[in-house]
Amino acid sequence: MFSGWLVAALGLTMTRRSCSSLSVPDIAAYFGTKTRYEEVNPHLLRDVLTVNASVLRPPATERCVPVHLTAVIRHGSRYPTVKNIRRIQRLSELVRREASGSPGGSGGSGGAAGAADWLQDVQSRWEMWYTEDMDGQLVLKGREDLRQLAARLSLLFPSLLTEENEMSISLRSSSKHRCVSSAEAFQEGLQLHWRHSDVQYRHLVDDKLMRFFERCRGYVEGVEKNRTALLEVHKFKHGPEMERVKRKVAGRLGLHQHHLTADLVEAAFFLCSYELSIKSLHSSWCFLFDEDDAKVLEYKSDLKQYWKRFHGYMISSLSSCPLFHHIFRTLDKAGRPRRSTDAPPEPASILIGHAETLLPLLSLLGLYKDQTPPTADNYHTQHGRSFRSGLIVPYAANLLFVLYDCQRGPRLQLLVNESPVRFPGLETEDAPLYRDVRAAYRHLLDGCDFQRECEGTSVGGRGPNIEL
Repeated sequence: MFSGWLVAALGLTMTRRSCSSLSVPDIAAYFGTKTRYEEVNPHLLRDVLTVNASVLRPPATERCVPVHLTAVIRHGSRYPTVKNIRRIQRLSELVRREASGSPGGSGGSGGAAGAADWLQDVQSRWEMWYTEDMDGQLVLKGREDLRQLAARLSLLFPSLLTEENEMSISLRSSSKHRCVSSAEAFQEGLQLHWRHSDVQYRHLVDDKLMRFFERCRGYVEGVEKNRTALLEVHKFKHGPEMERVKRKVAGRLGLHQHHLTADLVEAAFFLCSYELSIKSLHSSWCFLFDEDDAKVLEYKSDLKQYWKRFHGYMISSLSSCPLFHHIFRTLDKAGRPRRSTDAPPEPASILIGHAETLLPLLSLLGLYKDQTPPTADNYHTQHGRSFRSGLIVPYAANLLFVLYDCQRGPRLQLLVNESPVRFPGLETEDAPLYRDVRAAYRHLLDGCDFQRECEGTSVGGRGPNIEL
């Protein structure tokens, strides 16, 4: 077991030293939910253990001490799912069989010579190494994502994530392999920080909390299996912006345009993202796309997330009621006045799930809600939108609730991906009084009944289930 820890420690050190020299494609920030965490916090490319204590912002006029942390965390970097592995296989076979590298388009490949060089590089060097048994499993980089996050949170909250508090720290995970592995890696990060030589895993699998969306009939039938729920996505997929990208990529490859579907264009785009997040590699596939192409493909991804998991339908938000109530029950208990004989509050609650876990919860909290929703027809007016899924729920994304004991009473601060975010309606303070936060969400704390909301009338219609 000690040798495993030595590898982990060396991996942390090597990453800390080498990331700054990595060549990163210009399109790296546009991969939607397949974006690396480092694109949100670029300073981590220089030092993965950089911590900025100034992000904790209780009022300077009060003496405040952090007494509890609830962290809702997405799993780390992972392999593609079977669906995308099969698309990559089809793309690879098409390129090897029919691509000619003719100068049918300009841009990422740099004209005729660039196209020919790119094609020769892919056909001679790139191997289809993804296999279906990988199916969304956590990769080594994904374990590092969670180890490093745990170490940074330990540095940021030295009085909460301590070795003395180890048995009082609650850890829950989705049952999916990538989440269980992320929960293990988070514990490795804590214990490596505490200089343990032997890891002890202790976490609960809790799909009721972390995969609530599967249990909400109104959501499953009204959105996930509804043929019309993702109409905006389907319209954009076949709209002029996507057609333009498809023509450009087909031209760069020397393919007949009708041979290259929108799904295969997206597969090539995701190949760039996977090889960056898995291997820290600036893949040859990245050169097929310029920044304008990447923005279009990101928008397609964001449309899917918005209308499937976010503000698009109220039931998507309401499906997260169990997690919302669990978080506030935990905060209530941690902030309750105690006698000297009472047990100390739970120092931290670590909840590890998916992008599908975080997005509905963020929506329920009222965050990242643009005045005009994204649609298939308003792409050109949406460049300044606040909802960009890759900057909100990249791999290892985290939503942190920090409860302080202050002179005027408990206060609560919210951080998203280790940066302060203010509660809607309470924008004058970074850490408002906890009672004011509860008042702002009173309608959800007193309502938001999972059974009533999820057994209500569905939006209507059935269709294919599309999991991220």
